[in-house]
Formats: sequence, C-alpha cells, structure tokens
Amino acid sequence: MKQHIFTRRALLPVAISVALLAGCGPQQTSAPASTTAQTAAVASSESEKANNLFEQIFMDNVRRSPLLQTRLGIKDDYDKWQDLSDEHFQAGLALTRQHLTMLKGIDQSKLDQTTRVSYLLMQQELQQELDDAKWRLYSYPVNQMFGTHSQVPSLLINQHSISSESDAKAYIARLNAVPALFTQLQQQLQKRADAGIIAPKFVFPMVISASENVIKGAPFDSGDDSTLLADFRKKVTALDISDAAKKLLLDEASVALLTSVKPAYTGLIQYLQQLEQQAGTEDGVWRFKDGDAFYNNALKRTTTTDLTAEQIHQIGLDEVARIHNEMRAIMEKTGFDGDLKAFFNFMQTDPQFYYPETDEGKAEYLKDATAIIDNMRSRLDELFLVKPKAEMIVKAVEPFREKTAGKAFYQQPSMDGSRPGIYYANLYRMSDMPKYEMEALAYHEGIPGHHMQLAIAQELEDMPKFRRFGGYTAYIEGWGLYTEMLPKEIGLYQDPYSDFGRLAMELWRACRLVVDTGIHAKKWSREQAIQYLLDNTPNTPTAVEKAIERYIVMPSQATAYKIGMLKIVELREKAKTALGDKFDIRQFHDTVLKNGALPLDVLEQMVDEYIAKAKA
Repeated sequence: MKQHIFTRRALLPVAISVALLAGCGPQQTSAPASTTAQTAAVASSESEKANNLFEQIFMDNVRRSPLLQTRLGIKDDYDKWQDLSDEHFQAGLALTRQHLTMLKGIDQSKLDQTTRVSYLLMQQELQQELDDAKWRLYSYPVNQMFGTHSQVPSLLINQHSISSESDAKAYIARLNAVPALFTQLQQQLQKRADAGIIAPKFVFPMVISASENVIKGAPFDSGDDSTLLADFRKKVTALDISDAAKKLLLDEASVALLTSVKPAYTGLIQYLQQLEQQAGTEDGVWRFKDGDAFYNNALKRTTTTDLTAEQIHQIGLDEVARIHNEMRAIMEKTGFDGDLKAFFNFMQTDPQFYYPETDEGKAEYLKDATAIIDNMRSRLDELFLVKPKAEMIVKAVEPFREKTAGKAFYQQPSMDGSRPGIYYANLYRMSDMPKYEMEALAYHEGIPGHHMQLAIAQELEDMPKFRRFGGYTAYIEGWGLYTEMLPKEIGLYQDPYSDFGRLAMELWRACRLVVDTGIHAKKWSREQAIQYLLDNTPNTPTAVEKAIERYIVMPSQATAYKIGMLKIVELREKAKTALGDKFDIRQFHDTVLKNGALPLDVLEQMVDEYIAKAKA
C-alpha cells in the first residue's frame, strides 16, 4: 500500500476525452514552414504559461500544508501542524475556484501534447475538488489505519529531520502545538457525529490504545524513553553542538511532552471514550444519509472508471474463481493430498512457513526481504529502460503503531533525495507475515513496485510537480499488483510455495472487490465479510479481521488494486497482439511509467500512441 504524499485529492479523475488528448479535429493539409514555426512558437509560449501556472497551483497548495512541506523536505513551516478548521477548508475551496478561473485563461488549442494532458488532468482535479466538497464530513479523521492521533508521532519520527538547532526548536514547537491541533480535531469529530457520521464501535479501542502508547515511558512515567523522547534524543545527540545545548533542548522537549503532549492526548482519549458510546455496529457507508451516492462517487475516484459497485463485485467473484483454479494446479505440483481448503489450512498452520515470534525472527525477515529486493534490482535491465536514482531501504513498522498499522506499505523519498524510499513491513505478529508471501510483498512495496514507479515519477524533469507527486490509486496500486506477477516472467518465484504466495496475494486483492462492495453497497456485516475471506483465502483469522476493518474505514480504496492491474495487463496484451515481434517489454514499461500516475483511460491513450509509433 502506498501512503500518498501529495495532491489535494489522492483519488482522482474519471474520464478525459481521448479526442481532446490527441488534439483531434478536422484533418488539415500541411502548413507552410513559416506558419509551422509560428505555431510552434505560440505553442511553446502558451505551454510555458500553462506550466508556470501548474507550478503556482502546486506551490499554493504546498504553502497551505506544513505536513506536505515536511514530507517534501521543505522546512518553511517546520514548527506547525495542519490547520483542520472549517475556515481553512473554505479558504482552500476559494483558492481552488481561483485556480480554475486562472486555468480557463489558458488557450488549450495552443498547448503541446504533454502540456495539454497536464492541463486536462489539472482541470479535472480542480473541478472534482469543488464537486466533492459536499462529502467533506464523510470520513473518519481518526481510525485504526491512520489519523491525526498517529500522524503526530509518525511525522515527527519519520519525516521531521533534525540537522540544526533550529530544526530541534521546530520539533519542540510542534510538540507544544499538539493541544491546539487536537482541539480542532475534536471539533471536526463532533461535526461528523452531529451529522451521524461516527466510526464503527470496533475502531475506538484501537485508536485509544494507539493514543495511550504515545504517552507511555519517560518523561510521562519512570520507564524507558517514550517513543517521541527517544526519537528526539537520538536526533539531537547526533547534532554538532555543545553538550549543554543538547541538554537544554532535551529538557525543553521533556517539558513540552509533559505540559502539552500528555494533556492533549489525555483529553483526546477522554473524548473518544465518550464518542464510543454513540458508535454503532453497522459498518458500511450505506448507513449514512446519501451513503450510496457517496460510495458510488468514491468508486469512480478510486478506480478512475465508471464501473458500478455491482460490476466490480462480479469482477471480483470471477477473478476469485480463476485464481482458485491456478492455486489447485500448484497444490497438485507440491503433491499435497487434499482439497484447496485443506491446503489453505496447511499453509496457515505449518511452522515451516513462518519466522519465529522473536527479535531474531524479525531481524531475519528484514534481512531476507532486503535480499529479495537486491536480487530483483540486479535484474531490472531485463524489464526497464529507466531506473530510479533514489535509494530504497526496508524497515519494520515502529512499535508505537505496529499493532494497528497495515501489513506493509511504502513511503516515497523526499523531493531533495535526502530521505530514501522506505518499504515498511509490519512485524508485530510474525504469523501474519508468512514466508511464502514475502517475495510478492517485497516486489509490490519495493522493487519493481511502488519504489520503481513513484521514485521515477518524482524524478521526471519535464513533468509539472502536481503530476510528479500526485496520485491515482488505481494506477499506483494497479502497478504494484502487476509487479508482483512480473518477476515470475523472468524466472523468479522458483519455490512453488512462494509462487502460491504470489497467487494468494492476488487472490487477496480479488476478494477485496467482493468484500468492499459487499460491505458498502450490499450491506454485508463485518462478520459476513470476515467469513468470506476465511472461506476463500489462506490468510490467518487475525489478518482477515484486520483487513476487513481496514476496508470498512477506507471505503472503495481496496478496489483500486485489481481494477488497476487488470487494465495494465489488458493494455500489455493489446500491445503484444498489435506489435507481434516488435513488442518490447521495456518500451511498454517505459510508456506506462514516463508520464507519472494517470487515470486508466488516459494510460490507455498513451499505450495506443506507443503502439502506433512502434508500428510506424
């Protein structure tokens, strides 16, 4: 799972006219050379004007977001948190209207092709932000997957670097600003509660527990350093300043933790305990006013298609049946005596497939995952023309959030390259991280998956920043799932159990189409969705329960993976059929990656253009 770094919307457009993209219109005869030169000059001028505007819009939004600045490695508002107020939100909408008006001042007919694509993507993004403002309250600002309560320690630890005394002071200022941030958070939670939008009851114990973990340890009690103090101490200790200056900073941080962070979290916990009493046990967003309309809109944004919930549900059922058949073939290859359900149970319970629940077991997992990625890195020339410059490392999810965080996720590098891409593996419970899934998981989150795609996009020099750092979930996660399959085509997954693991991961994503639409459109209960996964996948009961709880609080997000992968595979087959011997997998991948993330219909247009050029 990719954690989105930018765009006012991580889940974006539905459809862009192919005719507009291609600049189609009445066919014209060739223009005289002088006219062609004049046209090129105008195109360059108008395209330059458009790209300057894209840059302005991007930076206007960066300036509104201290968190985005930090993630990009910009330290302008390094001492601040995000403004969660209604006033800030309304000011953002006003700015969006202004941006849209400015964009309409650009003459599309005078843009070069790349800039025309950017124009249409930006236009659609701005319009959809305005259209989706009505759904603002249809979210859970705190849940077991993410939220302001966990964002505070996560951003400080993972992204707030300290390379100077002023950086340390900014860290302390952020600690002191947590009470104001949490006051705004509670106001937003209450607005949602007043509108009947409260997270399901199961969410609250996990959020409360995660919040309590932040205020455990020194200076809150007599134990070891708390998560935040340990992080601050480590970063300050590495500074080239006097010991006296370091002590002063540590003392100031300790005071901020005691007088600001602790009361803020204590107050939030008390509020959440009260809100929990109002929470219900129904899980799907259908239970909200206009919940069906909200979910249908979410599906469009997530998949960048017009597929309905019913269509997506059926695609899921069909894919589950297909993958089950492929799994039976591998089961027979291993010589297992029994049916697929028995094989699932064998894979769940046999100790040979799991690392020990020890520090040594966790260290071995990280070492082996790194080795898998290193081996894949050495094979990239067989599949790609361009490779990312940014480094990538493998890390375990930090203890403060491992209990509730997802199975694995990727964090992209900073804009300046000072922070590498990170593949996070959640090693809280080693029984949820079987060896046979390790290859597929490493390929998806690392190389050639998210790191390959996102780092390359970030490094595209001729692309406006809103596209380099933007995201379309179906494209991004579709690419990640596609790249789980890709290594098999160059001879990896030699172990049949590992190949079964690859299918198990794909099956998991196919089942998501069924259970996400089941929960949010067909009114399935949490228990019904859990049972479907238990019946149809080899995953453990704890992994299944955690997954269903994720889909409940992130409606539609889980549909992106399989819908995106199916489109990429479809486009590759389209290119192979059209080009025959001229098909080059490296050129196809270059076509998919060189424009950054795209809506799926726009990606298809790019592939069609590649086919036409390759044929010529």
